[in-house]
Amino acid sequence: MEKKIVIVGAGYSGILTAKKLAKKFKRNNEVSITIIDKNPFHTMLTELHEVAANRVDEDSIKISLDKVFAGRKVDVKLDTINRINFEQKLVLGNTETYAYDYLVLSAGSKPTFFGTPGAEEYTFKLWSYDDAVILKDHIHNMFRKAASETDREEKKKLLTFYVVGAGFTGAEMAGELAEYAPILCEKFEIDKNDVTICNVDVLNRTIPNLPEKLSDKVERRMKKMGIRIMLNTGVVAVGEDFVETKQNDIVTREATRTVIWAAGIESADIAAEAAKTLSSAGRGRIKQDSYLRSVDNEEVYVVGDNMFYIPEGEERPVPQIVENCEHSAATAANNIACAITGQGKMEEYKPSFHGFMVCIGGRYGVARVGLPNFMLNLPSFLAMFSKHFINIIYFVQVLGWNKVFSYMRHEFFTIRNCRSFVGGHFSNRTPSFLLVPLRVWLGAVWLFEGIMKIVEGWLTDAKLTGFFGGATAWFNSIVNGADGTSGATGEAAAQTAKVVADAVTAATGEAAGGGAAGTGEAAAQLGHVIFNFDFLGLFQAIFVCGKEFAEATISDYAFKLDIPLMNWFVDTFVLASDPVQVAMQTFIVVAEILIGLALIGGLFTTPAAALSLILQFMFVATTGLYLGTFWMIFAGIAVLIGAGRTFGLDYYAMPALKKQWKKLSFVRKLYIYHD
Repeated sequence: MEKKIVIVGAGYSGILTAKKLAKKFKRNNEVSITIIDKNPFHTMLTELHEVAANRVDEDSIKISLDKVFAGRKVDVKLDTINRINFEQKLVLGNTETYAYDYLVLSAGSKPTFFGTPGAEEYTFKLWSYDDAVILKDHIHNMFRKAASETDREEKKKLLTFYVVGAGFTGAEMAGELAEYAPILCEKFEIDKNDVTICNVDVLNRTIPNLPEKLSDKVERRMKKMGIRIMLNTGVVAVGEDFVETKQNDIVTREATRTVIWAAGIESADIAAEAAKTLSSAGRGRIKQDSYLRSVDNEEVYVVGDNMFYIPEGEERPVPQIVENCEHSAATAANNIACAITGQGKMEEYKPSFHGFMVCIGGRYGVARVGLPNFMLNLPSFLAMFSKHFINIIYFVQVLGWNKVFSYMRHEFFTIRNCRSFVGGHFSNRTPSFLLVPLRVWLGAVWLFEGIMKIVEGWLTDAKLTGFFGGATAWFNSIVNGADGTSGATGEAAAQTAKVVADAVTAATGEAAGGGAAGTGEAAAQLGHVIFNFDFLGLFQAIFVCGKEFAEATISDYAFKLDIPLMNWFVDTFVLASDPVQVAMQTFIVVAEILIGLALIGGLFTTPAAALSLILQFMFVATTGLYLGTFWMIFAGIAVLIGAGRTFGLDYYAMPALKKQWKKLSFVRKLYIYHD
């Protein structure tokens, strides 16, 4: 008999619970999984402030549910749930009624207004995708209107912004706004001193989840950014064009067109409705046993923000944070699987949180991370790095490579106004058409090298033994001195040098004779060692000059990575027989020609550039490379990403191939594509 699992809400906890259940029951056709949400996408609530202050594109915080569950046994329903009948095991929505055997309540939260007059009607919220987009447009419009406003009082009202709440959301929103305001001031030619940004909270310090030392750092940073911090101050009323605050029984009214409410959350409407039937605590949070089941109903599991659960040994309920969503999702999925199959062991929920991170704008952050009994405060750079790293870990779970690439693109590669903790150093700034000559020239050199190897007989005669052996002998002769050639005479040493020069020339395309001593007169001193480092026996980095320094050019300097494992492979397999050598030579020739043609035409540029770099590494690890050829490595890196989209065939080929690639079921399931 089929067992039906219904998950209400596709937030952090809901989406992870569904994915984990789908994995557990992927071969069980008697279990169905349905996830219901009012939106067709999952929203990154922790990144809303970045969109509201126009640091990243609004689409960057959306994740399509169809993409998340592509190729998985999860039925995604777009619906708004109004009521749950726990006796009949029915979930009632606007469009459908859903029967369940096991229910996962993960409806998330919404802002709470604590009964403050006018707060719900006249404030901007920051708890959904729509909230962030609306606020972004409003902020921009306030500066646009202020630019042409001649009435000083009205202009001040337009440029006064209140953020209510100094917790994570409030502090981050105030920081983003303070970072964004100077950019808008420059755009609209507004004096920065005309802008007022206030962060208000009834508490005595910002972000109370952090230690006081870190709260102090946050406050100092906010003040430095021009934010007026108003602690021990409550908001008692909000109107269409004013906000009233109260401190020490003194009520103050200030004119403003923008009040952003970030003062607290409560369970979403459907969870609050369920809390009227199930045992609950404040703000609609539902009480659970240690297995995350409602204390009143073992078929109802509660995860994420809707939980009211106090772990053993703790005094407070689990916090409403993303990490709790992740941990509770895993426990709930395991226990539901155990309940359905009768196999395995039910797990008690014993969360172990690893700290908190907060960013004040895109360039500065604080963090306290570690293990429950060993926590560290991180400086700003490491705090911001940790925040992005944790986000990437989450994206790997949700949408794999696709979302990770998108996140990095939005946060680093296309970041606006250098608003990241690494500035704009990774942001795309050079017009891609400027890379076209480099791409074509690199391709032409590879094509020339391939053709020349055919002329030299690489497709018919075994040549690698002489090339590899000669190159090794030349490097050894310089590293070990003239005696390193086992008593070779001047004529023999000169011949060795000539063989090496020919070898490196054939492999790398350097000018003939560059670098190696070519006469008996040079035999006494074949060159100089610049450095010779042995890295724990794993590889040896050798950098030499083939002439006297006064006479040397860049083409006389050579670099080699001597890798014992690579040497063993070459000696054991490649040089074992002439047919194998010819086969390897043929591969190199064909690869060079194909790389050349691909780069010239701008077709499959990324794989061609990647193969170019692989070949260069092979040369470095066998014959070594003259510095005169190293430009090909750097050129390969430069054209690696997207260089064929400008004046190249990739402009036409890649979109068409990408469209077909995304249709494959295993590609969608593994997310091995990017939008």
